[in-house]
Amino acid sequence: MKKNITILITGVVLSFCFIILYKGLNNPNTYVPKTSIKKDIPIFNAVDFFSRKTVSSDEIFKDNTYYIVNIWASWCVPCRVEHPLLMQLNENHSVKLIGLNYRDSFNNAKKFIDEFGNPYSRILIDKDGTLGVEFGAFGVPETFLIDRNKKIIKKFIGPIDQEAVNKIKLMIK
Repeated sequence: MKKNITILITGVVLSFCFIILYKGLNNPNTYVPKTSIKKDIPIFNAVDFFSRKTVSSDEIFKDNTYYIVNIWASWCVPCRVEHPLLMQLNENHSVKLIGLNYRDSFNNAKKFIDEFGNPYSRILIDKDGTLGVEFGAFGVPETFLIDRNKKIIKKFIGPIDQEAVNKIKLMIK
């Protein structure tokens, strides 16, 4: 009788372990951040790239228009890929582009802008990366679309492509 109970308990424990292992293997453990969000922009002070003066978020986002905040760096290869599309977005006067230069040296960033052009109405320096984190960025490049109410309404992870540009143009009409 004891032998039968031991076999039964062993079978139940092994079955339980098998079920847990099976479920664990079938559930992906990948985190996918939300790209459609509706949150206020962070309140911050940052250093302007060209004037080197400290500016506040209230000064930057003062107009009643759409904004695009693009987090970029000169060392970022995908940033080079998306840059022509940012230049294209800059031609649209319904939106203002704000560049957030992420963990970069001033000389390298300046060389990048001189070589590829400046699509931004203003560039901010994010030397230690904290401002990018406040926006909700996980890496570089990331792009945020901000509506007239100063809310982040769309997040693009990685380099934007023509499809993303088309979505942005539809959203800002």
